[in-house]
Amino acid sequence: MIQYYKTINDRIHVIDEYEDGCWINVINPDEREINGLIQQFSLEPDFLRAALDEEESSRIETEEGVTLIIIDTPVAERNEEDVSYYTLPVGILVTAACVITVSLRENAILSEFAEGVVKGVQTHLKTQFVLHLTLRVASRYLTFLKQIDKLSSSLEKQLRKSMKNKELIQLLDVQKSLVYFSTSLKADETTLEKLMRGRYLKLYEEDQDLLEDVLIEIKQSIEMSSIYLNILSGTMDAFASVISNNLNIVMKVLASVTIVISIPNIIAGFYGMNVDGLPLSQFFWFPILLAGVIMAVVALILHKKEMM
Repeated sequence: MIQYYKTINDRIHVIDEYEDGCWINVINPDEREINGLIQQFSLEPDFLRAALDEEESSRIETEEGVTLIIIDTPVAERNEEDVSYYTLPVGILVTAACVITVSLRENAILSEFAEGVVKGVQTHLKTQFVLHLTLRVASRYLTFLKQIDKLSSSLEKQLRKSMKNKELIQLLDVQKSLVYFSTSLKADETTLEKLMRGRYLKLYEEDQDLLEDVLIEIKQSIEMSSIYLNILSGTMDAFASVISNNLNIVMKVLASVTIVISIPNIIAGFYGMNVDGLPLSQFFWFPILLAGVIMAVVALILHKKEMM
């Protein structure tokens, strides 16, 4: 799908066809659309293929007057029971006449630009448009990281009440999301630092300030993801130790119970043998009383040693 947008009277509007200074939003294009873009704008086929690769990492590259910037963007996908977080690469191709964004799936950040949610965006100012897009990406990372922190805190409270596999698995998913975010943010930071040098896109004074704001947001997101990941790793280790300790307590109690209930069998074994000389063997109640007394004494000793 290919859509065309252009800033008219300080607002982004949908237009029917390509115009100079417009923004072209490409989502999951087919072969015909890809070939049309390559021919119309003299694009490198590898640039488009890279932008449509889910495993592509963030990078920046220039060839024949076209600059390719791949940025990892955060995505939140709501399931029936929970929310999963991951990253999806978005390719930004800056040509002499326009900006082209390429993504494999619908992206909430690009949709916000298309719907005019982001104010002050001029599609004909290509560098500024790219920087506004990266700033929105950085802000979205911060928003999702705060949501992840709240989710992990909620799961931790639930685990303190009762440890269930469901909450532990959800914590593992949160930890995996933080790893994805941390890796993608570091790659995005490297790409933006290369962009800061001004070798790939011409930067004006306002662009420099905007790019510095983006880098500050990215660095803050990296620090937050690192802190949350360390906290979550420590939490998971603590709960693993608690689970192991609870298992040891259960095994200790079961062993103590086994010792206590084995006493009647031992007494019955002695008095059940055809042996003379056992004390008070003529009274049937004596073995029962003896077993009860020994069980009580052993249980008291084990209780004092905190074995029961």
